[in-house]
Amino acid sequence: MEFLKVLALRGPNMWANFPVLEAWVDLGALKDSPSTSIPGFNDRLMSWLPTMIEHQCSEGVRGGFFQRLREGTYPAHILEHVTLELQELLGMPIKYGRARELKEDSSIYKVVVQYRVEEVGRACLYAARELVLAAMADRPFDVKAEVQRLRELAHEVALGPSTAAIVDAAKNRGIPHRRLNSGSLIQLGQGVRQRRILTAETDRTGAIAESIAQDKDLTRTLLSAVGVPVPEGRPVTDADDAWEAARSIGHPVVIKPRFGNQGRGVATNLSTREQVVTAYQNAREQGDEVVVERYAPGADYRVLVIDGKVVAVSRREPAHVIGDGQRTIAQLVEEVNTDPRRSNHHATALSKIVLDPIALEVLGEQGVTPDSVPQTGERILIRRNANLSTGGTASDVTDEVHPDVVARSIDAARVIGLDIAGVDIVALDISRPLEEQGGVVVEVNAGPGLRMHLEPSSGTPRPVGEAIVDMMFPDGDNGRIPLIAVTGVNGKTTTTRLIAHIMRGTGKTVGMTNSDGIYIDNRRIEAGDCSGPQSARAILLNPKVETAVLEAARGGILREGLGFDKCDVAVVTNIGEGDHLGLSGIETLEKLALVKRTIVDVVQPTGTAVLKADDPWVEQMAPKCPGSVLFFSRDGQHPVIQAKREQGGRVAFVRDGVVILAEGENEISLAPLSRIPLTYDGRVAFQVENVLAAAGAAWSAGVPLDLIRMGLASFTSSAQVTPGRFNVLEANGAAVIIDYGHNPSAVTALVEALEMFPQQRRTIIFSAEGDRRDEDIIRQTEILGEAFDSVLLYEYPDRRGRAPGEILALLREGFATATRLFDVIETPDEPTAIDQALRALKPGDLLVIQPKEIDDVVSEVIRFLETTPPKPERKAAHTAARALVGQAGS
Repeated sequence: MEFLKVLALRGPNMWANFPVLEAWVDLGALKDSPSTSIPGFNDRLMSWLPTMIEHQCSEGVRGGFFQRLREGTYPAHILEHVTLELQELLGMPIKYGRARELKEDSSIYKVVVQYRVEEVGRACLYAARELVLAAMADRPFDVKAEVQRLRELAHEVALGPSTAAIVDAAKNRGIPHRRLNSGSLIQLGQGVRQRRILTAETDRTGAIAESIAQDKDLTRTLLSAVGVPVPEGRPVTDADDAWEAARSIGHPVVIKPRFGNQGRGVATNLSTREQVVTAYQNAREQGDEVVVERYAPGADYRVLVIDGKVVAVSRREPAHVIGDGQRTIAQLVEEVNTDPRRSNHHATALSKIVLDPIALEVLGEQGVTPDSVPQTGERILIRRNANLSTGGTASDVTDEVHPDVVARSIDAARVIGLDIAGVDIVALDISRPLEEQGGVVVEVNAGPGLRMHLEPSSGTPRPVGEAIVDMMFPDGDNGRIPLIAVTGVNGKTTTTRLIAHIMRGTGKTVGMTNSDGIYIDNRRIEAGDCSGPQSARAILLNPKVETAVLEAARGGILREGLGFDKCDVAVVTNIGEGDHLGLSGIETLEKLALVKRTIVDVVQPTGTAVLKADDPWVEQMAPKCPGSVLFFSRDGQHPVIQAKREQGGRVAFVRDGVVILAEGENEISLAPLSRIPLTYDGRVAFQVENVLAAAGAAWSAGVPLDLIRMGLASFTSSAQVTPGRFNVLEANGAAVIIDYGHNPSAVTALVEALEMFPQQRRTIIFSAEGDRRDEDIIRQTEILGEAFDSVLLYEYPDRRGRAPGEILALLREGFATATRLFDVIETPDEPTAIDQALRALKPGDLLVIQPKEIDDVVSEVIRFLETTPPKPERKAAHTAARALVGQAGS
């Protein structure tokens, strides 16, 4: 049971619209070993994980998976369920899993399981393998210890309760989120509409306000200035000064670090010199400066103020135990710590009580030790301060708070300048004004913990995460920017570029990803193939971006899923004869269409899928779209187009050389093809389809028709605007076409487009990617052999695992049946082939270059055409070519 690889599909993917792990598992000899064939295996597994009785499996009933075990099921399926169950035992309930054979008669399976936290999901997957193998081999396996190990890992890496509450509230509002580091820094929303949080701080929590809140003495001064009751106190310089301040202020007193948090180094109700000196020394361990304040009697309350409103109030109790007359204090603490809500991390509702030196001192003040046995009902304090981080508990008292206390709490947060504040109050009765009972505000905290309000020990949990999200995204804002996704086998890069060009006409800053790079408006910020999820996330991270147009290629979806959770418009250009078949377990057009359909699955209910009507695999995606569907086709009479119009739906097509947008019977004449340069007067069929897809997408996105027309009219197929996508250059009476297309559908479309050119002698520079199937490589050259007179072949340096000369042999095999081709020339590399072909150009020639390194090839061809001196009889043609090149660069 070997893991060949484990992919984290972090975005929507071919399996599900949520994150999953996809493990490629080689079962080896276990492939033919059902659960019933291994003596004792079922009994061991069911006794180790009895809670799997809840797994319904395909039976659809409780106990369904156990029934499958008894009938005989296979290791991949078992691994799936054990992984799910281990996550369930950690308090991360998930349900989705799949186990699928990679291909018929293979020992390799894809085991797919949902996860909440990637690192935890991976650990559960690997632990599940060890558990299953142990059960098969009848080896001991300590399930309890393994679950505890996994639980500790989950506490370390999962979001804490405060951050998780905000994220969950955002998810419930449909606001996308992204974890930006291994801690609690979270992006909510996208692009220009994004916000960020760090636990219970926002990107608008001021650094000055936070600094003030950390300074306990400055906080007291500012609160007093606006009429908020505070205890008398002052900073002290040493232990003697602390005792002097205590005497001056009056006993008892509180000693705490001037700059601190989470109650560290705070000691309360101190009356003796010995207590004050010890407390001073403990406080000094947390910082150089210490404050002494008058002790106020009463309970400890935390008031949570968000956006100038009190949303929750808790009464906090210090860590303590209640005696039973039998057990020691240490034993009672140990029992309290068995509460599953307690841990040594902030990931749980409560913290464990620790008998550290501070606790021992508090016990000593009460005349007891950890070995003492308190009487039944006797309350023994372990801490004097009531922080949850030191093992305290909290009860919700929000409904009991007096309006004056609410007002003073809001005043406190406002004068400090915090958008989210934890106001600490000591009072005898929170239902009375502070002034009449001697109550005081003792601290104001930035980044207050929320867990006491989310899971109080008693009382009503409060929706504090929702309150923070409502402050950050008021009036139902979902934090999203318009997002258009484009996929398909061919045409997706040009379509993406054209859509982005149209969207820029709206005056918005457009972020675009495609196979050439990442772009912010017209500036490329990263070069290379950027059609995957990481590039999409980079666009959505950029705070300048107001609209996103994202190419989503097959490879990225298979490796990591989509880089976004939802889109407003999804465009699928085509499936055709497919591409990259045979890779990553995608063997058929049906599976390829399933991958490409991912962007259709995540269209918003208010959004639109723009689909090619005359491609059966694309047309079949329509029922899976949660929103509406717009079909496009060059043929306005196509049955799918006609049926959609009869239903009152939207379509895009061409009639009499004009692009038509229609909704039901209503038609809009958008623009004649003669005014859309990309289509060469409508003679390049695949570019017409790209125009229809882009126009349909822009229309679906609500772009005004005049802006769509302007965008189509101003977009060219020049080497600068769409490098490597049917760029036409002319020189000396010859035509040079640079077009990147490396699958049968693209080659067929290219050959059809060449029919408009008058040049008769035709040459192509060509190679093939080594990761294509043999039949696909051969099929491409079969097509080319009927359309070209000569071909210059070479092999890419990266042959994708193929032997030297293997690709050339396949290319020649395809040319073997050619009826037109008469000259096949092998060259060592792409630059040599291009140089040789350009130097051989004659008037009447047509040269097609299908480049690997697009930018380099485009630059080299333009340089050659600009710098090669024309012969006298070709001077006029050369002058025209230079003008064309200049226009392309404008």
